[in-house]
Amino acid sequence: MDDSDVEFPIAPPAPRKGRGAVSNLQGRYEVDQREAVDDGWTTEQADEAPPLRTEVFEEHAKSILTRNASPDVPFNVSLNPYRGCEHGCIYCFARPTHSYLGLSPGLDFESRIYAKVNAAELLERELSKKNYVPESIALGVNTDAYQPIERELKITRRVIEVLHDRGHPFAAITKSSLIERDLDLLAPMAARGLVMAAVTVTTLDAAIARTLEPRAAAPARRLRTIRALSEAGVPVGVSIAPVIPFVTEPDFERVLEACAQAGATSASYIVLRLPWEVAPLFKDWLTAHFPQRAERVMARIHDMRGGKDYDSSFAHRMKGEGTWAQLLKQRFVKATKRLGLNERQRGILDMSQFRRPQPPGAPDRQLTLF
Repeated sequence: MDDSDVEFPIAPPAPRKGRGAVSNLQGRYEVDQREAVDDGWTTEQADEAPPLRTEVFEEHAKSILTRNASPDVPFNVSLNPYRGCEHGCIYCFARPTHSYLGLSPGLDFESRIYAKVNAAELLERELSKKNYVPESIALGVNTDAYQPIERELKITRRVIEVLHDRGHPFAAITKSSLIERDLDLLAPMAARGLVMAAVTVTTLDAAIARTLEPRAAAPARRLRTIRALSEAGVPVGVSIAPVIPFVTEPDFERVLEACAQAGATSASYIVLRLPWEVAPLFKDWLTAHFPQRAERVMARIHDMRGGKDYDSSFAHRMKGEGTWAQLLKQRFVKATKRLGLNERQRGILDMSQFRRPQPPGAPDRQLTLF
């Protein structure tokens, strides 16, 4: 990714400094909020700090599918309809990507969003290529495809319409209840073995979630989303990402249990990752909200990361290493077995139903019969 991939309708904004989620708590309750939504929060829970308004910039992307070669990631192709994410999760590993745009990974990442308005058209064009080989697409990896601005722009909706019409499989991961809007597309695709979903739940503690993920749906609302997906026949799992020692980690088993009761059939977890600029942002948040635990939390992170804030090696970046990482893995295996999670094989979607779209200007196949 570089600046040449983006066409700015206006001059790129000057970067703003700031600790992101620490100071953007009230962003969801802007005076000119786009629409009232049931995300599980109430305005009484909002902070008194002045709101930070979201700015959205149109991006006419040159490509839309990203290929992945990382052996520790369970997908090869991803699609991100946006750059940046309004949810403002302080731990988000994708924050440094805003640096490529000359913006800050802090406030800019969560309040200056680039919308790939031509995403559906690019996808249609990609699928029409003669050498295209269908494989499951991960929807929403470096950004949440269902972040608040999606209610208005519907870019993700149009992308799913293309996948639906072409019989192309995909998997979606989100923290938002907005995914329920698209059940009219997801449910019939699920019946054909073309889609699965995962909902990220880091903690059941609403007070922690309110500062950790300030503009994502409340934990209880995410459980309702899992139930809605499950009842509609969409295979749904829970992603506990990240696990933060002594902050969200005590909730580990309770999250798994609550999600299983809501209808989740699979589960996964990732230990806190602090690449590049994410580390100082997270440390600021930790000091602000858990000053008594801050040193203990970072000491445990260093135990799992070879004495550093982060180890980017494929072998350790997702789960960590050392005694504590092994204990966490044992807790996960024991809990998922008790709850009946991960009993069925995951990630198997039907590739045989893909129908390649005709490229623009191609002759109608029916006409070739005469």
